[in-house]
Amino acid sequence: MNFKINHIQHIGIPVTDLARSEGFYERLGFKNVMAATFNFNGDKGNVAMMKYNEMVIELYQMPAAELQEIRGRKNGHIDHIAFDVDDIDKAFTELKNLSFDIIEEAPMFLSFWKNGCKYFNITGPDGERLEFNQIL
Repeated sequence: MNFKINHIQHIGIPVTDLARSEGFYERLGFKNVMAATFNFNGDKGNVAMMKYNEMVIELYQMPAAELQEIRGRKNGHIDHIAFDVDDIDKAFTELKNLSFDIIEEAPMFLSFWKNGCKYFNITGPDGERLEFNQIL
């Protein structure tokens, strides 16, 4: 690979009640370091990045429970593992050229963190999602 994977950036977990889940992880010593909303099929979902030392867990609540079932996501299960990269476009191009199964047509922008982030996902042999993410 010509692009660099720095470390696991976060692990994403879909939840049914974001406030309840935040409280649970706070009791374990995690702190909410970023909260945001995101658009999904014309509705708003909510996300919280919970950090403890160098570990980050992304808790997200979809706008409606039935949407989670449509996409195959189950509440309370780990949804994806995200890798931090220095150059999202380089990572995307290289993995595309190597014929990895990329879910998105191009890196996607989210207004998370101070300046946003860009990400894309690939699927593994058993359908696991691996996210590549660059915080801008």
